Amino acid sequence: MFTYLTMDFNPFTLPAHTAPTLENTMTTTDFSKYNTQDLWQKDVDHVIHPWAYYPEFSKEGPLVVAEAEGPYVFDTDGKRYLDGIGGIWCVNIGYGRPEMAQAIAEQVMKIPYFNAFTDTTTPTVAEFASRLAEIAPASLNHVFFSTGGSVANDSAIRIAHHYFSRLGRPEKRKVISRVNAYHGSTYLAMSLTGMVDSHKNFHVDNEMVAYVSCPDVYRRPDGLSEAEYCDQLIAELEAKIIGMGPDTVAAFIAEPILGSGGVIVPPAGYHQRTHAVCQQHDILYISDEVVTGFGRLGHWFASEDVFGIVPDMITSAKGITSGYLPLGATLISDKIHDVISSQEYGANTFSHGFTYSGHPVACAAGLMNMHIMERDGILEHVQQIGPYFESALASLLDLPIVGDVRGKKFMLCVENVANKATKEMLPDEAKIGKRIAKAAEKRGLIVRPSGHLNIMSPPLTLTKAQIDDLVQILRDSITAVTDDLVRDGYKIG
Repeated sequence: MFTYLTMDFNPFTLPAHTAPTLENTMTTTDFSKYNTQDLWQKDVDHVIHPWAYYPEFSKEGPLVVAEAEGPYVFDTDGKRYLDGIGGIWCVNIGYGRPEMAQAIAEQVMKIPYFNAFTDTTTPTVAEFASRLAEIAPASLNHVFFSTGGSVANDSAIRIAHHYFSRLGRPEKRKVISRVNAYHGSTYLAMSLTGMVDSHKNFHVDNEMVAYVSCPDVYRRPDGLSEAEYCDQLIAELEAKIIGMGPDTVAAFIAEPILGSGGVIVPPAGYHQRTHAVCQQHDILYISDEVVTGFGRLGHWFASEDVFGIVPDMITSAKGITSGYLPLGATLISDKIHDVISSQEYGANTFSHGFTYSGHPVACAAGLMNMHIMERDGILEHVQQIGPYFESALASLLDLPIVGDVRGKKFMLCVENVANKATKEMLPDEAKIGKRIAKAAEKRGLIVRPSGHLNIMSPPLTLTKAQIDDLVQILRDSITAVTDDLVRDGYKIG
């Protein structure tokens, strides 16, 4: 009996549980046990970091983060930082949840691993798949488990290929993605990714994957209204499908809000219209909810509840366990499952899977993560506090280099520019996003730089007071960096 799945918890108010103050966070930790310089050197010497820019990294090295609680992390010297990026889009319930530790430990003692191949399962895998089907749009009742977002997206494409092959249409194998989309870093997922700088010095599959424009309302062509811009984007997608040949296109993959590509919120009606185009041409619609899923926009999934579509597949990871353990999931519709599982289309083996597909401990973490979110009303909290976060961050628009503040709820971005009227960007060598992130780090806030952008995706438990702290630190950091830019001779405004 999995007592942690059935035991009753007394409800308590979210802010009291998730808003630790400096006085009651990590005050008993002896940070002298860490040798910061030794750890820093070992890391620089031996760890290969994702997206490391080696000319800088070999000199600057990493920030060594050792402990965490609530929305805060602490480095090995004991300095506290408000984690404005939630690990990396993922620590939705915050750090240090004892129930998560208990659930993980209990599952390890019961059965730490057994494979989910062919005809075996474990209780947490069956339970979690059932729970995911409950919270997904009604027709998405089947779950393929993997280890993260990249693999979930790889799996979605392989399932799309398998589906059409089973229907006797193997020529439908191409995929349409979007410029500035991010779908992962495995070979196939990076091919789907439209952030072309990430392709440099790596090979991607340009024959199978094609791209349409990023739906960036802020940088739409001059003279176009948002509605006219949406018309243009839909016409482009239709033309791309016709040009490729509808009989060759298997799937269109889209993040509800583009994440790493700049927190791009498409124009109103965009997703409903792209979905309709896909249905018209018998193209599967894959909604990449690796970031937007599990509460970041105030709902379990954003596809239907926020954007009004029921896709053929939803991919999820990150917030699915709040980052406590690696887990990914590809949810597929009854329509797809009926084809890939039916003997009507001939003898069939679903020849796809991984050693850690359906890992019982990761699924136990997922179950407890959902329980905590439901018990503490975290989705409701995001719905209530998210608009405050949006408006508080939008107050930065009065700063001379802040050209745009965008996003929804707990998925937000500041775009920094040299000239607000023309939207001209600062030159790359200014490293504006990184300079602001470094200035914020000195002041006790972690935000994510991406070129001229600063991205925020904090734990979903932030209070208004913590949001105010985040915005004030970011304001001070942008102001300080702007002054430095002027002194360095950059033209602002």
